[in-house]
Amino acid sequence: MNDLSRQATRLEAIGGRFDTWLLGAIIALTGLGVVMVASSSIALMSSPFYYLNRHLIFLAVGIALAAVAMRTELKSIEQYNQVLLLGCFALLVVVFIPGLGSSVNGARRWINLGFSKFQTVEAVKVLYIVWLSSYLVRFRDEVNATWPAMLKPLGVAGALVVLLLLQPDFGSSTLLLAITAGMLVLGGVNLPRMSMPIVFGLVAMSALAIIEPYRMRRITSFWDPWADQQGDGYQLSNALMAVGRGEWTGVGLGNSVQKLYYLPEAHTDFIFSVTAEELGFLGTCLIVGLYALLAGRAFWIGMRCVEMKRHFSGYIAFGIGLWVSMQSFVSIGVNLGILPTKGLTLPLISAGGSSVLMTCVAMGLLLRVSYELDRAERRQAVRMGAAEPDEPASDATHATSAAAMSDTAPRPSAQRDSAPRGTSRMQQRIEPTLGRMG
Repeated sequence: MNDLSRQATRLEAIGGRFDTWLLGAIIALTGLGVVMVASSSIALMSSPFYYLNRHLIFLAVGIALAAVAMRTELKSIEQYNQVLLLGCFALLVVVFIPGLGSSVNGARRWINLGFSKFQTVEAVKVLYIVWLSSYLVRFRDEVNATWPAMLKPLGVAGALVVLLLLQPDFGSSTLLLAITAGMLVLGGVNLPRMSMPIVFGLVAMSALAIIEPYRMRRITSFWDPWADQQGDGYQLSNALMAVGRGEWTGVGLGNSVQKLYYLPEAHTDFIFSVTAEELGFLGTCLIVGLYALLAGRAFWIGMRCVEMKRHFSGYIAFGIGLWVSMQSFVSIGVNLGILPTKGLTLPLISAGGSSVLMTCVAMGLLLRVSYELDRAERRQAVRMGAAEPDEPASDATHATSAAAMSDTAPRPSAQRDSAPRGTSRMQQRIEPTLGRMG
C-alpha cells in the first residue's frame, strides 16, 4: 500500500465529536421539561402522572429518532431533497382527508394514528428546513443574483402557508415565513431585493389577522387582558398572575396555584407561566439562558460550516437555530403578555407528542452537523500536518490527495461543466454571508 493510500485510510478512521455545549443545553432543557410537565399536569387527570407518562413515552421515541439522525450522513439526506418537499405538501393535505384527518376545537391540524394524534406541521418544519438548505446549496449564487431563484422558495413557503391557513394555523404560518426569510438572508440573498417580499408578506399577514374576528379579539385582549378577564383575556390574565406570584425565587416546585384549573393548557402552551410561578425570576432566566446557548451554538456551528464550504450542513444549523429561537421567543412572549396569544409550544419543555418527537429529530440533525464539522476540522488538521514544510508535496500529488481525502473536495472542471440542473455554475462565486447590501 503506497503512502497516499495509507494516509487516506488514516483519515477515514478519524471520527468526530458532538458539540459539548450544544448537547448540554439540549439535555438541560429536556430534563427541565420532564420536571415541569410532571409539576404542571399533576392535577389535570384522575391519574396524577398521566401526562408525565405520556410525555416520557414520546420523549423515549423522540430520543430513538434523534439517535438515528445523529448516525445518518447528511449527504445521504441531501439527495432526497425533492422527496422531502413533496412530503411537506402531502402531510398538510392529508389532514383534510376524511377518516385520516382529525379536528380539534374546529381546527384540522392532526392525523389520527389510532394510538395517538400527530400534528403534521411539526414534521413539515423539519422537512422544509432540510429542503430549503439543499436549495440554497444548489442555487446559492443565483439566489443572490436573480429574482426567480430568490422567489422560488418564497413561493413554496407561500403555498405551504395557504394549506396551513386552511386548517387554520396562523402561528405556524408566520413561523414558517420567518424561517424562510431568515435562511435566505443567512444564505446571502440581496437585501434590497428581499425587502419587497418581506414588506408584502407583513402586510398580507396583518390583513389576515385583522379580517378574522377571533384573531382580532386575541390582539385586543393582548393589549388589555384585564378588560375582559373572564372572556378573551382569561388565559393571559391568569398567566400574568402566575408570573407575578413567582417573584424572585418562586413559590416552590409543585406549589403553583394557577395550574389548579385556573390556567388553561398549563402543561403545553402556558408551561412557562407555571415555571415562572414555581421557580421565579431566576428560573426563567435559566430557561432563557439555555435557549440562548442552544441557538447561539447552532448559529456558530452554521458559520463554521459555511467557512469550511460545508454549506448544506451550515444551512441546516441556521434553519434549526432560527426555528428554536423564534418559537421559544414567541412562546415566552405570549406567556409574559408581550405578544398576542398563539398556540406554539415551548421547544423541549412543553408536553405534546408531535412537538416532542420532531424537536428531538431536529436536535439529532443539529448534533450530526456538529459531529461532521468536528470530523472535517480534525481531518483537515491532519492533512495540514502531513504537508508540513520539510517534504512539500508536488502540485499533482497535493491535488490528488485533497480530492481523495477532503469531505468538501472540489469536482474536476469537466464534472462542473456537466453538473445536473440546479447546480450553480456562475463564473464568479458569491459566498453566503449575513445578506448582501447591493
